[in-house]
Amino acid sequence: MRLWAPVLQAGLGLVLAAELQAADVSLIKVKGAITPGTATYISRAIQVASTRHDECLIIELDTPGGLLESTKDIVQSFYASPIPIVVYVAPAGAWAGSAGCFITIAANVAAMAPSTSIGAAHPVSIGPGGTEKVDEVMKEKQENFYSSYIKSIAEQRGRNAEWAVSSVVKSQSVSATNALELNVIDLIASDLPELLKQLDGREVNGKPLKTEGAKVQEIPMTGREHVLELLSHPGVIFVVLLAVIYGLIAELSNPGAILPGVVGAIALILFLYMSSILPVNLAGLALIGLSVVLFILDVYAPTHGVLTFGGIVAFFLGALMLFNRADPGFHLSLAYIIPATLLTAAFFIFIVGAGLRAQLLPAKTGKEAMIGRTAPALARIDSQSGKVFIEGEYWNARSDTPIEAGETAEIVEIQGLTLKVKPKRTEKG
Repeated sequence: MRLWAPVLQAGLGLVLAAELQAADVSLIKVKGAITPGTATYISRAIQVASTRHDECLIIELDTPGGLLESTKDIVQSFYASPIPIVVYVAPAGAWAGSAGCFITIAANVAAMAPSTSIGAAHPVSIGPGGTEKVDEVMKEKQENFYSSYIKSIAEQRGRNAEWAVSSVVKSQSVSATNALELNVIDLIASDLPELLKQLDGREVNGKPLKTEGAKVQEIPMTGREHVLELLSHPGVIFVVLLAVIYGLIAELSNPGAILPGVVGAIALILFLYMSSILPVNLAGLALIGLSVVLFILDVYAPTHGVLTFGGIVAFFLGALMLFNRADPGFHLSLAYIIPATLLTAAFFIFIVGAGLRAQLLPAKTGKEAMIGRTAPALARIDSQSGKVFIEGEYWNARSDTPIEAGETAEIVEIQGLTLKVKPKRTEKG
């Protein structure tokens, strides 16, 4: 029995050592604007990490800002989290701007990589659908709300509340080094291994973290979260708006095509949903609508391209203004605007224009196409009787002016199965 004692002690020691090793750490990466999809992703990640009893959840953040409602949801999920939340602004060159500033300050541990920045949390829009020009009183109310909200977050986490307020009121932004000096963040780490090393032993909610050498498990986005994030992207909502225009106009200019109309109707429903999430500027939307009207008017009332040029200008300006009052994370890039303007102009000039002009042309088939045609009289045509042969068929014909057999008759009207004709005289010079 004594021979087994050292073996048992060694085994027990290995078990204890394993227990003392750092637990797993969860990681998610948030890049781009803060949207409802982001809030859903972070909330689910907290639940997954908590279920696995991970040591903490690290959120690698790089964002220019986002929606207020989504930011509030994220902050509330931080407060309710059973495990520590670490927000790490990274990699080098990343920015925790606007909504990202609120999120970073709300974390249990706030960290930044070198050459990153945080701040500029001044309100730009009033949330989903908030695009109307607000007066000074409304601006002041917004500023007061944002500043009081970020102050409460900073006080909750024991951070520099005065600077937090100045980031809203004065749009202040600082580097990682200055943020550490001002007590805006807790530490600076050049990469993830260094972050885990610095987190090790740090007390959060009275419990020291054991993260050095921990296994990092990344939690990927689900398909639903990807879709939510995609539907909140300004480029996507712009493309959907184009699908609405192209689909509905193509159906109206080519009645009976069906498919363009179905696509346009589906796109319209999607656009209405997406515009309730993102701050769409109504003035920009009105300019885009005006451009469509100008393009169509130029087909019916040719103005040597003047109305088409006006439509191009209106569309370009409307696209520029579509999200111009939104958070910087939702501004529409010229990489979308310029190609879309050129494509829309070509669509109306070559496709819609051709379809509408075709509808204005006189009929070329059927009975109506026979008006104006000529045919020789097979027998004398008068107001009572007569016959002509045209389009491979014999037709009864009547004429107020008699036409002798063999003379040319011109069709002027179709009355049932009888053609009303007149003599086609050849002028002699």
